[in-house]
Amino acid sequence: MAHSTKKLGMMFTAAAWILGFLLLALVFSKILDQQSNPNQSVSTLQTNDFQEVVLTRNRSGHYRFDGEVNRQKVTFLVDTGATVTAIPGRLQQVLGLQRGPATSVSTANGVTTAYLTRLDQLSIGEIELFDVNASIIPGMEVGEILLGMNVLKHFELVQRGDQLIIRQYR
Repeated sequence: MAHSTKKLGMMFTAAAWILGFLLLALVFSKILDQQSNPNQSVSTLQTNDFQEVVLTRNRSGHYRFDGEVNRQKVTFLVDTGATVTAIPGRLQQVLGLQRGPATSVSTANGVTTAYLTRLDQLSIGEIELFDVNASIIPGMEVGEILLGMNVLKHFELVQRGDQLIIRQYR
């Protein structure tokens, strides 16, 4: 009887260690997600003259944030080097996008084929744009949408320290 009790105790101890490691992994995963995208919940300041969103730079120095395309939650990466907003090909069906004409685009990885498309709706916090030009890039490996200058030109952008203020005047 003592032998089975000892065996049972060892099993509970092992289970407790495994559970502890799983909880630690979950906590560290949340911390890393927050460091990668500190703007998972974007709030909008509304005044009579403008509306603005303040983004915090992530630990890699980029402005990554959650927003919407066609009422679907997506993650954006502010890319002032992108002429047009670029969408990874794997998001085409999820967002209900139609491929338009093919075109050649220059990317950081060289020249590739992209397909023109239109976004019915794009939102940054409570700031919304409608009927937005974009491109679908089938080979794009990143998980987020690159928010290009065709969208950013509608806003005043102010960078201070680790924050980017995106302001839209009424």
